[in-house]
Amino acid sequence: MLSGKLSLLAAFAGALLSSSAALAQVSDDVVKIGVLTDMNGPASTPTGQGSVTAAQMAVDDFGGTVLGKPISVIVGDHQDKPDIGAGIARRWYDTEQVDLIVDVPVSAVGLAVQNIANEKKRMFITHSTGSADFHGKFCSPYAIQWVFDTRALAVGTAQEVVKRGGDSWFFITDDYAFGHSLERDASAVILKNGGKVLGSVKPPFATPDLSSFILQAQASKAKIIGIAGGPPNNMNEIKTAGEFGVLKGGQQMAGLLALITDIHSLGLPAAQGLLLTTSFYWDMDDKTREWSKRYFAKMNRMPTMWQAGVYSSVMVYLNAIKDSGTDEPLKVAAKMREKPIEDFFARNGKLREDNLMVHDLMLVQVKSPEESKYPWDYYKVLAKISGEDAFGPMDPACAMVKK
Repeated sequence: MLSGKLSLLAAFAGALLSSSAALAQVSDDVVKIGVLTDMNGPASTPTGQGSVTAAQMAVDDFGGTVLGKPISVIVGDHQDKPDIGAGIARRWYDTEQVDLIVDVPVSAVGLAVQNIANEKKRMFITHSTGSADFHGKFCSPYAIQWVFDTRALAVGTAQEVVKRGGDSWFFITDDYAFGHSLERDASAVILKNGGKVLGSVKPPFATPDLSSFILQAQASKAKIIGIAGGPPNNMNEIKTAGEFGVLKGGQQMAGLLALITDIHSLGLPAAQGLLLTTSFYWDMDDKTREWSKRYFAKMNRMPTMWQAGVYSSVMVYLNAIKDSGTDEPLKVAAKMREKPIEDFFARNGKLREDNLMVHDLMLVQVKSPEESKYPWDYYKVLAKISGEDAFGPMDPACAMVKK
């Protein structure tokens, strides 16, 4: 009698398991994640192999399988060219069964990849591209922005600096769309908070000699020189400003996009005093330190906010597949929006209906060499900035936003 009951229970359990397996659906019997990045160009240090490593760490920590199917990571180098990035994305989605593309530095490349993701109805999470158009006029149910946008960095830095008395600004703005959007967003906040914008200069991308631009900023007598651009200009501007004695003259510099690897390359003597906003700092607390030290053991440098964000998003994505029982893109994205996102990377995080992951940011100041006590001890955290304040309300231009 007992053995009969046990057999019945075993059969019932087996039926439940087979029913669960039948409900679980993974396309092509593998979950494939493609890290599309810059492996050798100007963005390769803050993204590149570090982003690949972060994605693989997430897969390994998750256990290497989901819903009983293997998870694999592949790599592509878009060389900072939109046509190459779009071509790789199309091949990956069409013939290599890639379910999710991540990273993708440079907004022009990211927007090109987003177009392919929309066309192929596959998922794309961008980490290292800042254009607010991703969740604005070009928003898509298949594309998610995880780490930052130009508004959050500009608003976070400008608002907090003005609050601290930095109420007159002069901008050195990279002469392309990314730089212009940083200056525009920061200027709006400065004026709204009672500050003044005294002017701007616009060096072309990758200008070898920035001396004349620094001299104009210095001559403006603005309290804050805003650096509205990315590498390589931003770091060269900070270095040149140090050589011209800008900080010693009483002016401060605010980097609207600066990463910890940039500070490491510059060195604290050149970068000290710089103000910037970041989504992530490796030495913020025990959770950030624990993950970052594991990353450091593999890469021999600390992670940028972009690289930490890759890990965070891949882990949330895989958990959403597990919880929804499928890798069907829209169902996975909906599942990702259901729960708060609270991990070593994100504080008070939530994926909004416009597919922007809103989370808290930090205003930090680069330490002087004397203040730094150990390797990569670079930042003083001056203020926490809520995600709602930094990212602002949803853009009504996004078709996914309920009117």
